[in-house]
Amino acid sequence: MRIDFHASPEPTLGVEWELALVDRRTRDLRNDATHLFARAKPRLPDPDRLHKELLRNTVEIVSGVCRTASEAMADLRRTLEAVIPAGDDLDVDLYGAGTHPFASWSSQQLSEGHRYEELINRTQWWGRQMLIWGVHVHVGLPDRDRVMPVLSSLLNYYPHLQALSASSPIWAGLDTGYASNRALMFQQLPTAGLPFQFERWEEFESYAGDLMTTGVIDVLSEIRWDVRPAANLGTIENRVCDGVSNLDELGALVALMHCLVVDLDTRLAAGETLPTMPPWHVQENKWRAARYGLDAIVIVDAHSNERLVTDDLADLLERLAPVAERLGCSDELAAVAEIPRRGASYQRQRAVAEASEGDLVAVVDSVVRELRDGL
Repeated sequence: MRIDFHASPEPTLGVEWELALVDRRTRDLRNDATHLFARAKPRLPDPDRLHKELLRNTVEIVSGVCRTASEAMADLRRTLEAVIPAGDDLDVDLYGAGTHPFASWSSQQLSEGHRYEELINRTQWWGRQMLIWGVHVHVGLPDRDRVMPVLSSLLNYYPHLQALSASSPIWAGLDTGYASNRALMFQQLPTAGLPFQFERWEEFESYAGDLMTTGVIDVLSEIRWDVRPAANLGTIENRVCDGVSNLDELGALVALMHCLVVDLDTRLAAGETLPTMPPWHVQENKWRAARYGLDAIVIVDAHSNERLVTDDLADLLERLAPVAERLGCSDELAAVAEIPRRGASYQRQRAVAEASEGDLVAVVDSVVRELRDGL
């Protein structure tokens, strides 16, 4: 099977930000995306900045093709400034986290569309459980033959991204004990989870062809890897992160993903063999970051050396600083270090729950407030 990769001459960015809709009084999820679209799209300069998702309790805000993290955040901000007032008309707020702490999956409604219906028909209980939200970041690459090596090496930093963004500790009214319950929920879907570590583009083509032939997928986008090639856009799409509650943290994470991809691609183009880890190390790191978040001790190389993820992150940010300067995102990359100091979203949610004696409405309030305060 031939898959054309429409290479990007510049390392451009695109961001997709999934947000849930919550009722202003009950703080439960609201299946009102259709009504929100009807009110918001006439206010938008570009209606394509707002997309529907699997469930009617979700909207996805997308950026255009941007060159810097700050440009992408400005683009998303403009869309939010139209969408939030549309939500005000409906007594609905936007909620940015990986899961909702108490909503019931059984009362959620599916968005219209054959693709969504077929997904649920196939996946049944697990598909219906997908009350999860994330952030997807595209980074353009100039050469098809560099895509798979960069993707495989990028997996070394999977736990850093997962721990920093983890925002789904509470599920169905109970603290799961995990920083990111979303990470382990999402991988239950067919073709979701960690990617195979192919070395060559032709291996990816062969894999996709097998899936098509055997009916596992109908279109390439049904390969739902946590990190995947987006051949039609000429990008690597990073889907590791949980939902994010505010623009400042989103900008920091986007800058980190941008710098990581550009750094790896630059090194590969200069003739370096990029470092990778065996799949069993990558898989273990995903679990450790989902379970322990910023307290995870992660495997950092193929020789089984380990470090506290925040210690390794500090060195990583220092190493990427020249890349960030070149990409015009030094301030945003520096802001990554503020997340452990402030506490990641999963830690902030737990702190609110503890301070309010387990009041999960207060948890939703706090997440909603972070988005509004950030504007």
